[in-house]
Amino acid sequence: MLADQLDRPVLVVAFRGLFDAAGSATSAVEWLAERLDGVEVGDGDTLIVDLAGRHETVRLLGIDTPETVHPDRPPECFGAEASERLRLLLAPGAGVRIQRDVEPRDRYGRLLAYVERLADGLSVNRSLVESGHAAALHIDPNDALRHELAAAESRARSDDRGLWGACGGPHAPLA
Repeated sequence: MLADQLDRPVLVVAFRGLFDAAGSATSAVEWLAERLDGVEVGDGDTLIVDLAGRHETVRLLGIDTPETVHPDRPPECFGAEASERLRLLLAPGAGVRIQRDVEPRDRYGRLLAYVERLADGLSVNRSLVESGHAAALHIDPNDALRHELAAAESRARSDDRGLWGACGGPHAPLA
């Protein structure tokens, strides 16, 4: 693999099929991108990554975190903590694998993906739910991790982790 030939961490993006910004299918199986030094956390469930010199917004599939930067809603309880948790999970230079589900993009043009940290195989989406930094969010037809994320939410709820203990659940107004 090309990533093994490079002397720096790369972002490996693996898809069953790739789509460009217009939604047209491409024939590539894998994308390689630059170091994650350029990754920005939009909020707890949104990343901005550099894919081959192009900024790409990635919306983490199957989860929903409290809002911190929504244009029409005020910041929500535990939103800052969720964003910070994502920053800690995806430190600059960390390699990740990004996999899509059925739909490649949402109505805002964001790439929809599950994110896995290459160093240890950590499912970032599941980790955010398990720690109580996110709630599970199922939107058909993207359901590859539906049951896994629902189980992680159930564990977080029962232990009052994160937003469940601090806010009573998702989308509570910031006190």
